[in-house]
Amino acid sequence: MGAGFRVLGAGLTLLLLVMPACRSGEPRATAIGEAYAGPATLGLRRDIPLQSPVVATVRHGDRLEIVQRRRRFLKVRAPGGAEGWIEDHLLLSSEEIAALKEVERRALTLPSQGLASTYDQLNVHTEPNRLSPSFLQVKEGEKVDVVAHVTAPRTPPERKPLIPPKPKALPPARKRAESKYPMPPMPPPPPPPANWKELSKAPPEVQQAIADSHAANAPPPDDWSLVRNAKGESGWVLTRRLYMAIPDDVAQYAEGHRITSYFALSDVRDGDVVKHNWLWTTITSSGSGDHPYDFDSFRVFTWSLRRHRYETAYIQRNVEGYFPVLTRPAGFSVCVVNRSGARTRRSYSFIATTVRLAGEQPCEAPAGLLPGAGVAGPVPPPQAPSPAAESRSLYGRLKALAKKWFSR
Repeated sequence: MGAGFRVLGAGLTLLLLVMPACRSGEPRATAIGEAYAGPATLGLRRDIPLQSPVVATVRHGDRLEIVQRRRRFLKVRAPGGAEGWIEDHLLLSSEEIAALKEVERRALTLPSQGLASTYDQLNVHTEPNRLSPSFLQVKEGEKVDVVAHVTAPRTPPERKPLIPPKPKALPPARKRAESKYPMPPMPPPPPPPANWKELSKAPPEVQQAIADSHAANAPPPDDWSLVRNAKGESGWVLTRRLYMAIPDDVAQYAEGHRITSYFALSDVRDGDVVKHNWLWTTITSSGSGDHPYDFDSFRVFTWSLRRHRYETAYIQRNVEGYFPVLTRPAGFSVCVVNRSGARTRRSYSFIATTVRLAGEQPCEAPAGLLPGAGVAGPVPPPQAPSPAAESRSLYGRLKALAKKWFSR
């Protein structure tokens, strides 16, 4: 009996000695927030310095728990439990992930404006901003659909902090010693003058000088394109890094302008070779994305069976056009601004080599891709030009001159 108790006691002692050794390292820190990996792959470092070894790698969209913050660095916990440090600008909030998914959903509903490719690997960003995370790459020679276009400033994107700052604790109010003699009541303050807002403004010349200084020092905006790959993934790329994949025997007629969209309208058989009749839109290459519209010219090319080359069947210059350009059997339509300043969709018929205007209607425009960044919202229906606006135009002046001449 005594031997049995001794054996049992020894076993309990051994168990108590082994249990601490079985415990894992330090206890897990409590999460103080959540974030999502922004780039396609993201390495979590053991410590803040860049030379620190990577302890875990996460992918775009992985949910991470924030456990510590040091200025612009965050210590996060990966889904597998590993913890490491990363810069906060490489992480996305739940709202940003939701917005990115909404843009991707909307991009799937937009018609392609042509296939584009790149001569080198191209980063795809979550927002049209150089400092936004790149979560995808377009490989050299890979073709993607261009579906939208915006111009955006180069300023860093405004983002809410991933961890809300703690409210500052106000110091306790100091109790004032009660005086033997009470203070007389304070007189009410005098009211501000009726024109205090006007008095607060700087003189007009000073305001203009400040605006000119800001405009002169501001970097030019960037031109961005929303692209969609074969898997249906969408994001923003710098437009200047793309080239539209229209055949070279048509692209040679761009004459220094940038091709923004292109479409095959019909086929032509020339012997054993099949050629396409093409529609494209172009914009004047200014070196920066300072134009909010998508194209300023559109042109139809037809293949000549007699000369065996492409020739211009129709061209329209000096327009202010917006995506999407739409095609249909025996025709196409473009959204342009008319003389009254309203957007209208002009439909054209295309039969053989002839292009004719077929009609106009109010123009629809995509909304919600990027609030405040150049994607238009609902468009009012076109209205008849006012007499004052019509009289200022060349057409109006000629009309008035003809009326005056024939009324004599």
